[in-house]
Amino acid sequence: MAGLKILEGKYIATMDLYPQEAKEFNRVYPFYEYLRQGRFTTTRCKGCGHEAFPPRVICPNCLSEDLEWIDLPITGTVEVVTEEEVGVPLGFAPPLIHALINLGGKLRLFSRIVHCQVGQLKEGDEVVLYVFPVDPVPIQTGRETVLKDRVYYAFEPAKP
Repeated sequence: MAGLKILEGKYIATMDLYPQEAKEFNRVYPFYEYLRQGRFTTTRCKGCGHEAFPPRVICPNCLSEDLEWIDLPITGTVEVVTEEEVGVPLGFAPPLIHALINLGGKLRLFSRIVHCQVGQLKEGDEVVLYVFPVDPVPIQTGRETVLKDRVYYAFEPAKP
């Protein structure tokens, strides 16, 4: 992409592992704004009460667009752990650790675990939400290109 200094000498923008977060490109942008506040959220349908994760703009149950944002727990219990020391995808440093996490019976999700050594995390351990910055992306609004800061989430072992 000519003219965008941030992309010179790097992979094309479509190789970006993290989603666009700006409201100009993403209708679930409040999820990322809430992450910046340390909140883990999703959407709930006001019509049928269905809670979907990841957040949606249309209820997958009744197809309503009348949704509200709700908070999810930021701590959970590890059900299963996977550890990858070789063959880690481009952009990640080994070890790459993931876990199936139960957020108090509200949601079960598979998430990356950070600040953790191989063999450290066990079934039944508690983890807590960790929000981290990712590389900003250039966004063109009108004739101006600006860098948009972004965040994403993982979980980390809870401090004893």
